Amino acid sequence: MALGAGGAAEAGPNKQLSLSEAAPAKAENRFQAWMDGERIRDKQKCYGVALAGENDCAAGSGTSCAGTSTVDFQGNAWTMVPKGTCEYIQTPAGKAATEQLERNNPA
Repeated sequence: MALGAGGAAEAGPNKQLSLSEAAPAKAENRFQAWMDGERIRDKQKCYGVALAGENDCAAGSGTSCAGTSTVDFQGNAWTMVPKGTCEYIQTPAGKAATEQLERNNPA
């Protein structure tokens, strides 16, 4: 995890993520820059993209927040991604979303 604004931990991308072919060029450029390690300025929360233990926050009840997801691509855990890319991100578990997903959520 990298440090974001204010010193808060911020999860980075993982190599299992890709973009759908429907993504516009601007989203492709932002996504590729993020995947290459560039710092994100305009961000949005994106659910279902983090690997276990690498989420930024919102991993469900009983968790303390960042780094608490227990399953890869957990649907109730989010990571900050470049704005305008979340709706196009694909994972091995399915599409990412700007709202919580009903997948891979531990009981």
